[in-house]
Amino acid sequence: MTIKAFTAAALLALTLPVAVQAQGLVRGAQEGAADGSAAAGPIGAIVGGAVGAATGTVNGILGIDTRPRFRSYVVRERHPSYAYDGDVRVGSVLPSSGVTYYDVPAEYGAGSHRYTIVNERPVLVDPQSRRIVEVID
Repeated sequence: MTIKAFTAAALLALTLPVAVQAQGLVRGAQEGAADGSAAAGPIGAIVGGAVGAATGTVNGILGIDTRPRFRSYVVRERHPSYAYDGDVRVGSVLPSSGVTYYDVPAEYGAGSHRYTIVNERPVLVDPQSRRIVEVID
């Protein structure tokens, strides 16, 4: 791999937007680097990390494979839904009172995020900012 290709891969990994769902990005980068390393050594790890970071961002915090299982878990828990007047979307900030947040079991890999039900839709929330970081459809 040439220096230019290495530099391009490194820049891609470093210039992804900071506002993306960081946990999905990190997990994607880690998995991509491991897969790339196994397939093509250190250079494969660099390229795989950059590609995995982008893929992890697209798949969100829970990942595309975990999302249906987590949704089933939430449905089984039967928590009440909070009626919200705003848009239920990533980036929306929930009110400081009236919303009940629940722990996400470790098996789903959501880190420190919590979940709640808003307008009958499960969402992952950053507990410090109350910002919705993922809508589980």
